[in-house]
Amino acid sequence: MGIMVFALGILYGQIFGQVLDEYMPFLAAGFVIWGLISGLILGGCQAFIASEGMIRQLNAPLSIYAFREVWTGLIAFGHNIWVFVVAALWYGVTPSWETIWLIPATLVILINGFWMVIFFGLLSARFRDVPLIVGSVVQVLFFLTPVIWQPTMLPDRAIFLELNPFYHMVEIMRGPLLGHPSSWDNWFPVILITVFGCLIALLFYSAYRWRIAYWV
Repeated sequence: MGIMVFALGILYGQIFGQVLDEYMPFLAAGFVIWGLISGLILGGCQAFIASEGMIRQLNAPLSIYAFREVWTGLIAFGHNIWVFVVAALWYGVTPSWETIWLIPATLVILINGFWMVIFFGLLSARFRDVPLIVGSVVQVLFFLTPVIWQPTMLPDRAIFLELNPFYHMVEIMRGPLLGHPSSWDNWFPVILITVFGCLIALLFYSAYRWRIAYWV
């Protein structure tokens, strides 16, 4: 990831005419956060399928496999965050009191990751084409989400960003990392997504958890 951030930072910094002192930490933060979010989604698709043997042999709550994926994502994030730390130190990004918002933001993202693992894990166990579809959608969303480009580049298409839930998820973490205050315009959609996502995942899990052993 460090090599990718450095190479893309040099390339797209020149293409977009960005100042590297600002663009490189922005890009590094975006890549690290996107790696966490996409890893939870893609890993969630395989959460129950990859645990086929354990599900069939152990009488254990199925939620432990979701917790395992979330924990795996958190560990990977802990490793990748050093890419941003190096970029921040090199380009003079200093932490501020706003950085403390990274803790609740990360917690909210992990909660979202948990319900997404449950939801996509159930769908993928029942329909084996779902992981391929989700992988393709996530790849497209990467380019539609301001990870390698900045939101200010679309001043006339604000609605395009506002309707993208991943934009809000990235921003509630990237702002504190860059020392900027978290915006309520980003927090409110993420909170709504968290509440409704947890409810939907709970309904699916309550209705179909007993079938997972047959699906896998």
